[in-house]
Amino acid sequence: MHRLAAKPSRSFASDNNAVVHPEVMEAVQRANERHVVGYGDDPYTEAAVAKFRAEFGDDIQVFFVFNGTAANSLSLHALTRPHHAILCPEESHIYTDECGAPERFTGCKLIPLPAPDGKLQIETVAHAYHGIGDQHHVQPRVVSITQSTEMGTIYKAAEVEALASFAHERKMFLHMDGARISNAVAAQGMSLRQATRDLGVDVLSFGGTKNGLMGVEAVVFFHPELAEGFLFVRKQGMQLASKMRFLSVQMDALLSNELWRRNAAHANKMAQLLRTSVERIAGVSIVYPVEANGVFAKIPTPAIPKIQERYFFYVWSEEESIVRWMCSFDTTEEDVGEFARFVEEVIASG
Repeated sequence: MHRLAAKPSRSFASDNNAVVHPEVMEAVQRANERHVVGYGDDPYTEAAVAKFRAEFGDDIQVFFVFNGTAANSLSLHALTRPHHAILCPEESHIYTDECGAPERFTGCKLIPLPAPDGKLQIETVAHAYHGIGDQHHVQPRVVSITQSTEMGTIYKAAEVEALASFAHERKMFLHMDGARISNAVAAQGMSLRQATRDLGVDVLSFGGTKNGLMGVEAVVFFHPELAEGFLFVRKQGMQLASKMRFLSVQMDALLSNELWRRNAAHANKMAQLLRTSVERIAGVSIVYPVEANGVFAKIPTPAIPKIQERYFFYVWSEEESIVRWMCSFDTTEEDVGEFARFVEEVIASG
């Protein structure tokens, strides 16, 4: 088998592995010129908050944190008390990949629910809504969904709206883990507000790191009263940046000239190209609809370690031999073509 000597500079493991977008790096450099007040009391943070309010509404409250686990855990903490329960998909990041942080910071019980293609259904959520008023049972308080989902699928507007209505009719909240919200919004041709606040989302964990930033996410409260005390929650959660301007300018850059949409749309386009490039290969089958920037494929088990010798990526299900291939804003058509050819070569060789 022909193998290139040097490994490619870009892999398909995660959009977290991508570089920082040049426009973001330039923004950080411009902010690195003089002393300013720390902890967010600076003009850079003020400008970034103004960008968020232009996107989502003048009355929102937004707070910058270092990572998605913090955005999820602290936003859920703001919505709950320890006797509450959080209903979420069984494959959700808050349940499977955050080391129990949401449970530690909220004190709540996370209740994982079956979610075909990563999306919660009203019927499933309704089945878990029980024990109301019974002091022996945790009380459902939040429905948490991920957009786009862990399987790379996307909740349609009507689906989000229905879940929000279900929650609100029962005095619950709808939380959205938007680590890849930009990919979902770009794929649907909507605005950020149309895809979140206007559908009834109460709190959004707005992702930046997976879409070209160095390391910053945002907690966005669409009802200001929900943010009461969050300044202290963020500080206790060790997420208050002393040099906040370097987080803020990244978000400012992302929301300038629709960089968020440009980055996400390109990643989505590359995922579609990857899908069409690998689904024609004998022995490869796509297991979930490719709607954002992820491709989930079932491939022959012996091929996995051979491909991983050259390209790092994650195995989604060892039992089913399903792998996850992610595209990012810096994925190129050449990257996709070279990867697909290598996958085909490995599988054909047995």
